[in-house]
Amino acid sequence: MLEKVSLEKVLFLDIETVPQTYQFPELADETRHLFEMKTRFMQNEEKSFEQLYNERGGIYAEFGKIVCISVGFVHDTRTGRQIRMKSFYHDDEATLLKQFKNLLDDRYNTPYHILCGHNAKEFDFPYICRRMLINGIKLPAVLDIAGKKPWEISHLDTMELWKFGDYKSFTSLALMCHIFNIPTPKDDISGADVARVYFEENDLERIKVYCEKDVVALIQLFLRMRGDELVDDSEVHFS
Repeated sequence: MLEKVSLEKVLFLDIETVPQTYQFPELADETRHLFEMKTRFMQNEEKSFEQLYNERGGIYAEFGKIVCISVGFVHDTRTGRQIRMKSFYHDDEATLLKQFKNLLDDRYNTPYHILCGHNAKEFDFPYICRRMLINGIKLPAVLDIAGKKPWEISHLDTMELWKFGDYKSFTSLALMCHIFNIPTPKDDISGADVARVYFEENDLERIKVYCEKDVVALIQLFLRMRGDELVDDSEVHFS
């Protein structure tokens, strides 16, 4: 059924997140206490709350923030297919979320438009929604799923597509690109490095580049899963 999806209607995306503070003791007392309550069943002699915060602070929307949202668009041209990239990144989370919302409101605001990510139904989409609400930003229509029936939600998830109804396993984007023989550039950082690069190096540009590479890989994976040819690297354009 993927071959019936109109690529022009799909917005491919990925997000990068970091903890609200670099170190656990830097949190306000009440916030630190609430993090301990949320993770109390994970804590043990081998794993302190500080270690849990280092590992999970950025993936909990209540204790983290988004520093980059990268999106990709696929266009068919007279000479072939192109990927166009755009990123929203800023130290002020509300600023980048408002910019992203404006894109969705202006260009992806009908039931025919689709958002697509990898593990996005479990992570990216809910994280964006939670952080928008925390920042007092009204959800755009394509993310406002409250009260909608499952078939009314225009979201695609390449990891969910790969499961074929199997709920037992997680398959990374890197592994899927590997098994589908999709070339991916070797980057100098991984997801585990994002918080360090943000807080210690203050290098949002580096994080943006890493995020954009994941979106390009996501698009190529989606194309491969629907039986299409990959887009040539020369036809990937960054704004």
